[in-house]
Amino acid sequence: MKRLIIFLILLSVAAAGCTSVSAGAPPVPVFDTGADPDSWATVPAGTFLQGEHNHEAEIAADYEMMVTAVTNAQFAAYLNEALTEGTLTLSEAGVMGYYPGDEFHGHEHEREIPAGDWLHFPLNEPDSRLTFDGQTFSVIPGYEDHPATMVTWFGAQGYCEWGDGRLPTDLEWEKAARSEDGRPYPWGDDIEPANANFYKSGDPFEGSPNEVGNTTPVGFYNGQIYDGFQTLDSPSPYGLYDMAGNVWQWTGDVYPDTHLRTLRGGGKMDYGYDLRVWKFNSAEPDFYSPSIGFRCARDS
Repeated sequence: MKRLIIFLILLSVAAAGCTSVSAGAPPVPVFDTGADPDSWATVPAGTFLQGEHNHEAEIAADYEMMVTAVTNAQFAAYLNEALTEGTLTLSEAGVMGYYPGDEFHGHEHEREIPAGDWLHFPLNEPDSRLTFDGQTFSVIPGYEDHPATMVTWFGAQGYCEWGDGRLPTDLEWEKAARSEDGRPYPWGDDIEPANANFYKSGDPFEGSPNEVGNTTPVGFYNGQIYDGFQTLDSPSPYGLYDMAGNVWQWTGDVYPDTHLRTLRGGGKMDYGYDLRVWKFNSAEPDFYSPSIGFRCARDS
């Protein structure tokens, strides 16, 4: 029941927080953050302090995580190549891909996820940063280096597998975000508007006071000044950017007795205190939102 309530909260926040972005919208600011979306960082095996109450947890083996979230440019390339190869297909709903299904126990509120084709990415959504001309996906100009959003858990998992990776587990995500010292935020103990993209943090992409905040390019909070907005260099101890704020991130665990998938990191529509690394949310695996993205992990 707790996960169901959390999911309903996420739905209401996402519905209230949608900002339509279409091919005819005014161009967004374009800044070069210097981030390399193709780069990875190693996270070492070992114990760390996990959760709000700092319980000791252990990671058994070294692994790697993407330094940034997957970008719109990267995800569009995946969709185009996978559609050409035939590993993804098109339907009226959007881009579909095969998933082998979850083990189903008939638990209360558990939804059966059988083997079959599941939605990776919707078509004709006004909040999408990608356009489709019937053959090719393209990124709306200015959003190439922003995190890919409107991607379901199936789509995120499919992208990571296409790149010989996988979605990180909850524990892997949290250790990559906070290291071993129990810090509440990836960069330290406190949060300021210059650390991350969160609700009314004042970055150049927010628009007017009455508009919902937008995503920022990956790696934006790196100590540079953008159009008079001074950022603080805010990576995690392992050099990963945007592990708090900007977009929620799918993780890969499939828990028993529930079909819901976990999201970590907080997003552009959340208050700063909700970006603490132990916070989580959950949603159905075919859910998508302009406030949800992902990054991949792989065995070291």
